[in-house]
Amino acid sequence: MVMRPSRILACRMRSMLLVTAVLGAGAAAFASDPGTIPTTREDLSPSDRDRVAAVTAPTTDFSRPEKSENMQGGAATSRKLVNQDAFSHFSANLGFAEEETFKLGNALFRKLWVSSPSSTQASDGLGPLFNARACQSCHLKDGRGHPPEGAADATSMFLRLSRAPRTPQEQQLIKSKSILNLPDPVYGGQLQDLAVPGLKAEGRVVIDYEDFTVALDDGTEVPMRRPTYSVTDLAYGPMDVTTTLSPRVTPAMIGLGLVEQIHPADILALADPDDADGDGISGRANIVRDRATGALALGRFGWKAQNPTIRAQVASAFSGDIGISTPDHPDPWGDCTEAQADCRAAPHGVQSRLGDTEAPDPVLDLVTFYSQHLAVPARRDVDDPEVLRGKEMFHVLGCAGCHTPKFVTRKDAPNKALAFQLIWPYSDFLLHDLGPAMADWQPVGDARGGEWRTQPLWGIGLTQTVSGHTFFLHDGRARSLTEAILWHGGEAEAVTDGFKALPKSDRDALLRFLESL
Repeated sequence: MVMRPSRILACRMRSMLLVTAVLGAGAAAFASDPGTIPTTREDLSPSDRDRVAAVTAPTTDFSRPEKSENMQGGAATSRKLVNQDAFSHFSANLGFAEEETFKLGNALFRKLWVSSPSSTQASDGLGPLFNARACQSCHLKDGRGHPPEGAADATSMFLRLSRAPRTPQEQQLIKSKSILNLPDPVYGGQLQDLAVPGLKAEGRVVIDYEDFTVALDDGTEVPMRRPTYSVTDLAYGPMDVTTTLSPRVTPAMIGLGLVEQIHPADILALADPDDADGDGISGRANIVRDRATGALALGRFGWKAQNPTIRAQVASAFSGDIGISTPDHPDPWGDCTEAQADCRAAPHGVQSRLGDTEAPDPVLDLVTFYSQHLAVPARRDVDDPEVLRGKEMFHVLGCAGCHTPKFVTRKDAPNKALAFQLIWPYSDFLLHDLGPAMADWQPVGDARGGEWRTQPLWGIGLTQTVSGHTFFLHDGRARSLTEAILWHGGEAEAVTDGFKALPKSDRDALLRFLESL
């Protein structure tokens, strides 16, 4: 089969509370010089640029593995025994002192927070409304979350809430990137299904599935399910009529520090918002405000690329998911809105002798470090003929048009363990429209209602091993890799049609390739 050159080249080339906060104390930060996002790699010499271009060029030889292809996270790759702990190892090239920092961060990642007041003053401050008591409760074994199935709980899945702007002022706040979107006036930016004693949880998510089948060209019928989301037992009155519900399961934690050190120029070079090359793929960057600096930055974390840094992602999760304040999100009531007066008046866990927030900088720093250094496992079976055939199918179909195989991280990365590493995340970290069937109709910054960030594929073949399930996509609707592929529409519709048309042997080979990642 002949490769499509255009596909290969594409690989290369929070409620007025928030509004008031932005216009008040936070306005000065956002009025600062936004600066510019570099579009060239100033970290590299001319000879380095040539080397990077050579090693990241798309392969055309599928008869054998590429050099270092098994080391998906470069020198940071974990080569430990593959088992349920495969996503919980530290980067292989960390120094001894850094291993200690990682382990301290791990302990805080697993820490169970308790409601205030409590005798365990270093652990109180939970909620008052929350989705989980620990980071690990959602990111079990640092792996992929799942939707509630049968009697299973919904700890690793929640609903993002966002309403439409009502005034020119609100529209301008979004346009200026002072905020990403507007929260529900009563329930805030996400639905909390748990609460401390004495308060009511906000509500409970309800998922209704409609079963249907998709026929492949050879007559094979694939069972699928279409989810519909609603909320019951609302404890604080109705939601705004324009509020949208966006389900999110927790993604795997591996390789985040390496992703953070991909130079923005290398990601922006892959963007083609107007589809200038005519290949049907129009990747767009989500340019957001970095809360820490007020400057514009490239969003690269989260289902809609809404967070520019791992620290931002961690601080947001502490606040929204657990209700724990940090220097970056100092409100001790988490996502409680002004309409939830009892929540706002509940005791908090700030201990002045420990700091100004419930999780002061040592805590936030350590959990951030932990999140930056969860190693990517080594690939398996890279030289298996069927895997190699599946890799070819991956490229021939055009999957690599969004799932860019490889990058070289910044040479000037702050931590040398993450610097100048050839990595294989299989993502361009851009926004792509995957069609109305996948849309949540919830804009987040520059991300439109049908757009999602391309998810990294490294480690996807170990989902069953680590997480004990095979639920994929942003809401876990897909129960297999085949279902996940078939849900891809919009920019990926041609790829999906090509997958449907493959002979069974080639489809099986493609799945074997994905399972090797």
